[in-house]
Amino acid sequence: MKLAVCKPLGAIFLSAACITVSATVSGNVSANVSTTVNANVSAAETPAASAAGPGMLVSAWNSATDLQAWHGAGLWRWNLSPFSIHFRHSAEHKTVWAFGAERQRPDGWLAGASYFRNSFGQPSAYLYVGKRFPSLFGHAQLYGQASAGLLYGYRGKFESKVPLNVNGFSPGALVGVGWQFNKTSSATLHMLGDAGLMLQLSYDLR
Repeated sequence: MKLAVCKPLGAIFLSAACITVSATVSGNVSANVSTTVNANVSAAETPAASAAGPGMLVSAWNSATDLQAWHGAGLWRWNLSPFSIHFRHSAEHKTVWAFGAERQRPDGWLAGASYFRNSFGQPSAYLYVGKRFPSLFGHAQLYGQASAGLLYGYRGKFESKVPLNVNGFSPGALVGVGWQFNKTSSATLHMLGDAGLMLQLSYDLR
């Protein structure tokens, strides 16, 4: 098995990693796997199993784009990120901060917008959808959060600092873990690829 990882370009807000996996399976192993599947999985179950991956993506897309659900019960949240750190020092790096708002549905799906100063001192913005996963690893106050969307920023000589950048527009993503202190207050630590970490403080309007 071969694993290849594309290294990020050093931007604080978005670091891209692409993973390529290739595996060679011998003829004997293939025969054994095929025999096991044919013996234990009925013909009716096989299409469902093969569509499990795409089915999950379709289900997630349908949930995120359910406009009626966004107008139902939920809460608004204010976000402030006063502190970020870079894993690699650069003389061009500036202090990064961000603030924004998001709306979260009862099922954990959320959508929001953030205005921030990027690693090179440029005004930037992030529009996103995502999901919060409560009670992570069985701990009631621990949660995970992931989001993806459209990033604007990193212009001029810094365009190459994020991948797929076209005139300042590029895809963006954040993954983090957080702690819910009480009913309204929480803190999230976002992992920005291998470029850095961002602390986010949040207040829920309930």
